[in-house]
Amino acid sequence: MSARQKLFNKITQNLPPGKVEWIGLRTERRAPMTLVERVEVLAGRGLKGDRSAAKASGSARQVSFISLEHIQAVARLLGKTQIDPALLRRNIVISGVNIHALRYQQFTINGVLFEASAQCHPCSRMDENLGAGGHAAMLGHGGICARVLSEGDIHVGDAVIKIDQPEGLAG
Repeated sequence: MSARQKLFNKITQNLPPGKVEWIGLRTERRAPMTLVERVEVLAGRGLKGDRSAAKASGSARQVSFISLEHIQAVARLLGKTQIDPALLRRNIVISGVNIHALRYQQFTINGVLFEASAQCHPCSRMDENLGAGGHAAMLGHGGICARVLSEGDIHVGDAVIKIDQPEGLAG
C-alpha cells in the first residue's frame, strides 16, 4: 500500500455509506447512454453491455462513478436546475458520500468489490453536451474510475460501502 493509499485509508475510516442513484451503459462510442435499473458486473472488465467491458481487461477505467452532489454543483455553475446524468457519460451516479474519499480505496456495492483507481477527468465533449463552459464547470467534479475485483449484480438503490483496510494490507 502506497503512502497516499495509507493516508486516504486512515482519514476515511468509517466513511458513511453512499447509495447508487443511477446506472448507465455506453454501448459504443458517442452512442446515447442506456439507462438500466440493474447490471451484471464482470470482474476485471466492467459492466456487461458497456463498451469498456469489451476492451482488454486490466484497465484502470473499467467503471466510472460520479456523485449526485457534484452533478448538482455543476448544474448550479452552469445556471441550470438539473443535468441528465447521461450527458456526463459516467456509468454510475452515487449519493451521500464524498466520492473523492473513495480514491485509492476498495468499496463494495451489493457484494461486488471495486477499487478506485483514478480521477475521471472531463473531456472537451462536455461543452458539446452541457453548453459553453461545460468542460470548465466539470473540472474537479468528473468523478472517479474503478477496477472491478469481483463479479455480481448491482442495482439502483444499493449501498456503496468503503472497505476499511488494516494498515499494511495491500489494496
